[in-house]
Formats: sequence, C-alpha cells, structure tokens
Amino acid sequence: MANHWQELLPVDQYVVSSSGILHEYDRKVLTFLYQPLIGPVCLSLYMTLWTELEENRLWSAPMSHHGLMSILDMNLKDIYHARLKLEAMGLLKTYVKNGDEQRSFIYSLQPPLTPEQFFLDGILNIYLYRKVGKNQFARLKRFFSDKAAGHQKGYEEVTRAFPDVFSSMSPDAYQYHSDTGPDLEPDNGQVFIGRKEPSEIQIEPASFNFELLSAGLKESLVPNKAMTVKVKEAISNLSFLYGIDAIQMKNIVLSALTAENDIDIEELRKAARDWYQFEHQDQLPQLIDRMQPVQLRGAADPPKTKEDELIYYLETTSPRQYLLDLSEGASPSKTDLQIIEDVMFKQKLQPGVVNVLIEYVMLKTDMKLNKGYIDKIAGHWARKQIKTAKDAMELAKKEHRQYLQWAEEKKTRPVASKGKTIRKEVLPDWFEQKAGPAPVDNNNEDDFDFEQEKKKLEEELKEFKQGR
Repeated sequence: MANHWQELLPVDQYVVSSSGILHEYDRKVLTFLYQPLIGPVCLSLYMTLWTELEENRLWSAPMSHHGLMSILDMNLKDIYHARLKLEAMGLLKTYVKNGDEQRSFIYSLQPPLTPEQFFLDGILNIYLYRKVGKNQFARLKRFFSDKAAGHQKGYEEVTRAFPDVFSSMSPDAYQYHSDTGPDLEPDNGQVFIGRKEPSEIQIEPASFNFELLSAGLKESLVPNKAMTVKVKEAISNLSFLYGIDAIQMKNIVLSALTAENDIDIEELRKAARDWYQFEHQDQLPQLIDRMQPVQLRGAADPPKTKEDELIYYLETTSPRQYLLDLSEGASPSKTDLQIIEDVMFKQKLQPGVVNVLIEYVMLKTDMKLNKGYIDKIAGHWARKQIKTAKDAMELAKKEHRQYLQWAEEKKTRPVASKGKTIRKEVLPDWFEQKAGPAPVDNNNEDDFDFEQEKKKLEEELKEFKQGR
C-alpha cells in the first residue's frame, strides 16, 4: 500500500470545482446527517474546499496543499485520509495530472444526498441509526420533514395554464437581423451554472457472487428477468451492509418475490434487515462489524510470510468476528462489544488496529477485556496516529515495558516471602517475531533481560496455543 507522501505532497497544487451550485440547505444535511458518519475533520475539509469555491462559483483559484495544511491546522496525512473518506461517501471526486516537476489535482465537490434520498438509502440510514440512536434518529427525521402540501377542504384550484395567459408570437417578432435566431449555447466551451442530482452510495455489483445466487434461484424457478439492474444494486448494498453471502441471500430474495415473479426492493430491504436482527439479537450493523479499509492495509496480498498472513487476517476480519474467533464461536458479551465500540468511536482506531489491541490486552489480562487498560493503550495508539496492524504490533513491542507497568497498576501484585514479585507473561505470537532488543532504560538496565525473558515465556506460549 502506498503511503500518503507517495500520493500527495505539500507543494502539489489543486483547484476546487463543482458539478453545480451547492445550496445553504446542503450545509444542514452535511452537518446533521453526514458528520456523525465521517467525523468533524472530514466535514471541516469539505467546508473549507466549499468556501474556496464560493468566491468563483464553479472553479476556485489554484492553491498548494501547504496552504490547505495551514488553514486547517492539520498535517498532510490527516488531510489525505479525510479526502479518502469524502471520496468513499460520494462527496468528492479527485482527478490528478502528473507533470514534470509537480502534480496538480482537481477536487470536484459533489452535493450531498437530499434528506429523502439519505433516509431511504439502503446503507447510510442504517449506519446513522446505529450511530446516533433511536431518539436522535427520529429527531433528525422530524428536522428534515414537514407536513405535506395538499389541497385544503373548501378550496378550488383556479391556477391558469400558460396558453390561458400568453399568446404565441410570429417568427418575425424575435428573429435577429441575421435571421439566424439566438445562439442557445454558452460561449467558449462554458456551461450553464446549475445543479445535478447527487449520486447515491453504491457498492459495486462485482463484489457479490451473483453466479452462485442465480444458480440457487434457478432451482426455485425464479426467472432471470427478475434480476434487474436496480435489484442487483440493492443486493450488492445489502450484502455489504449486513454481511450476507450468496447462499443466505437466496432465501431473502425469495421472500421478496411478488406474484408476478418480480423482486420488490423495499421488501428485499426489510427481509435483509429482519434476517440480520434475528441473527444478532435485534441489533443493527455497528462500527465493530467494519473491516480495515483497503487503502490502510499493510500486508502483502497474497501474504508471503507468516507475519504477512497474520496481518492479512487481522486486517480482513472485523473486531466482532475476531472476538468470535478467539472464543471459538461463542458470542461475545455485550460489555465486551461496548468496550470495543467505545474505543473505535472515541479513539478513532481502525478495525485492524483494534484487532491487534484485542489480542494484546486479552493475553495480558487472562483473556478478559479490562476497560481501563484497553482505554489507556488505545489512547496512546491514537496519539501516535497508528493506522495499520503492522504499526500497532511494532509499537506494542517497543512500548511493552510501559504497558506492563500499566497492567500492574490495575491489580494488587502478590509479593513472595522474599519480597520479590513473581510474574508470568503471555504474549501474542507476533510479539515473538522480530521483536528485537528491548529499549534501554538507564534506571533498570540490570533487572530486565529481554532475551532471557523471551526464553522463559516460550513454554507458557506453547501451552497457551495448545489450549487455544
């Protein structure tokens, strides 16, 4: 995976464009509906680019990314990752031109969905509901809705049609002297200022195994014509949102089949939601079901070493699934899920990083998630801006001694008769790989030998792996 500095440099120039005029009402939609999902950093970037655009309507003046860093008081890495989120949410399109000396970018701002599109969307509305809760979600719906306009009882419409008011003119009345008529197109390749409809979030249908689904539906005599483009788009979105595979999707599709052998998309959405809530005790998808974003995966694909295999697993598995795997399929407790979700919300750690944190903390605390301990390490990793599983592993190795001290602060340490603490450690497998020498501590050089400690732990690790 390319690092941000390979994709973007402070000296790179950019201009902001827009496919149409953005309205003041869009600010409310972005603030109340999108901000809970993308966070204040992304919103700040969007609003800043919008402000640059307002002066010149559809195109801004050129500017360097160094200037953008100064305005936002943010480093280039944060700006780059905020840009990726805006792109993923359909709020930004990015174009790049590589020159001899520097790159130049066009950031094309896209309008947000209308409130109606957002609340009827098959993905964003579910995530918003899970993020803000039932009461706030209902409040937002009320904020963006009002009584429908309709005819009042006792009133009769008397609106006049165009021909009732205006009469047609003869062609001579509006012809120019050249008899060519008016030129209706803008001059010099320009375009009229307007507004195009925003695009809804759509997961690529190629990401779903439609061949397997079609084979299953043929057995149930469902005609091919039922799988329209709109139906396939809905299935792709629902598969991504609820984690439904092709085999599970078959029964959901059959439940949405009408008497005319058409697939009712609204019924399809309800059936998918009902299936998920039945499988997960009436819960809706939440943040801990996410996997590491593709652009933040650091492992080789396909993995070449054992460490690559481990990193690949951690970055292609959601924290919820990882907890299930650790407990050999037993459902994680609500308390554990809440701890993990709080970490992801408050510390903004990526799913792959959270998986490393789960493994490290659970093995250090006898397979229990100690909230105080996990919060302390998560805060440290957030301040260090750890984004990948590999970086999390390296930092855990480097700061192992400090984390030991934090762990000991959480419990009463038993003291042997000679006054010496006896400590047994269990560490993750990856901790053994290329751990390197422990950092030098001038005050405790003689009471910690990393290599000796490592050998002492090997037997315990073997026993633990066998039990696991």
